[in-house]
Amino acid sequence: MNGKKTLVLGASDNPSRYSYLALQRLKKHGHPVVAIGRKHTMVGDVTIETEKIPYDDIDTVTLYLNPKHQQQYYDYILSLHPKRIIFNPGAENEELAGKASANGIKPLEACTLVMLSTNQY
Repeated sequence: MNGKKTLVLGASDNPSRYSYLALQRLKKHGHPVVAIGRKHTMVGDVTIETEKIPYDDIDTVTLYLNPKHQQQYYDYILSLHPKRIIFNPGAENEELAGKASANGIKPLEACTLVMLSTNQY
């Protein structure tokens, strides 16, 4: 299976957070994962970075940040040229969705965990 390289933005090493579960389930489903969060740490073999690293070949950005915290990442996300951005519950953001559409990126209001469990990822 050829996975979709995914950036988890708002990643956490706290097992009670959805971003933590998403990291683990994306890996389990065979998707290469990179992650950015507030603190530099590890979840399994995935390093959570704190800097805006210019990753290549990002297929999907999945957001676990509320809209207020997304603003500092707008230009960064657009610069990665992902195919789509998943706005998980609580991360819905019309402003960023509009910018994404204008740049040929598909905005999706969805839940990464549900998409994985229903084979829609």
